[in-house]
Amino acid sequence: MTSNTTKRIYIAGCGGMLGDAFYKEFGNQYYLKCTDIDVNEDWLSYLDFRDFDGYRKDVLDFSPDYLFHLGAYTDLEYCEQNPKDTYATNTKSVEHAVIIASELNISLLYISTAGIFDGDKNVYDESDTPNPIGHYARSKYLAEKYVQENFRKYLICRAGWMMGGGSRKDKKFIQKLIKQIQRGAKELNIVHDKLGTPTYTHDFAINVKLLIDKEKTGLYNMVCQGATSRLEVAQELIDQLGMNSDIQINEVSSDYFKKEYFAPRPSSERLINLRLEQEGLNLMRNWKVSLKDYLRDFYPEYFNNLSAKNPKL
Repeated sequence: MTSNTTKRIYIAGCGGMLGDAFYKEFGNQYYLKCTDIDVNEDWLSYLDFRDFDGYRKDVLDFSPDYLFHLGAYTDLEYCEQNPKDTYATNTKSVEHAVIIASELNISLLYISTAGIFDGDKNVYDESDTPNPIGHYARSKYLAEKYVQENFRKYLICRAGWMMGGGSRKDKKFIQKLIKQIQRGAKELNIVHDKLGTPTYTHDFAINVKLLIDKEKTGLYNMVCQGATSRLEVAQELIDQLGMNSDIQINEVSSDYFKKEYFAPRPSSERLINLRLEQEGLNLMRNWKVSLKDYLRDFYPEYFNNLSAKNPKL
């Protein structure tokens, strides 16, 4: 991809919903090399970052100014059932990234998660101590700690409940609800006891870009503004689609889904972007505004058919 500057970024694990946003938001200013084990775009090339020698050679051959390590297993049930693969993918590969970035003396971006907290508090800022409660959370926190303890030129950004990528790449809450709606569901069973902060991938990428441009380092929470719940997110989605009279939302506890979603999850994953606010660098919008943009940009045909019902759109 052409670039307006000579700055080069190697993005590992770029085939998912977050990588899609990074490619689009960084591509016009930086020269990118984007890799993934799943080559699902023509701008991706193959790399399994669990293979240290292959990872190192590919990065060194590209000679980047920055190394972005995005990829991870994020399916909590898979992680609980496959801990060895989880730690190899989510932890050991990040150790690889630290070694490679150290050798090149370049900055490293690592993406962490709100899921590393135990949920005993209502909200968490960067000063709170994580206490992960499942293999996914532990694998991510171990990687976060390794970066902090073994590297100096790092940027760690913690995301919340991700939304982005559209029907092809979004495997998270919004897409799961939309798939039910598209199948003709008239009722949605939504948990009322899970709290968090949505994170729109494009807002996240834009805010990361600001930090990179300003050569910031260290740890940042980076989530959309407006602490919320799974229930409120579902209600807002139905409202924005103008389907309040078509779909009934049933409030249920997490136990309702305990067979399907058996991995431990904190009751609260709410983050606040304290450091971004203190430094005047918080570009993250309210999650309701970001959700509206997400629906319009990634589900245009479906969204346009329904938006006529809802004048506020």
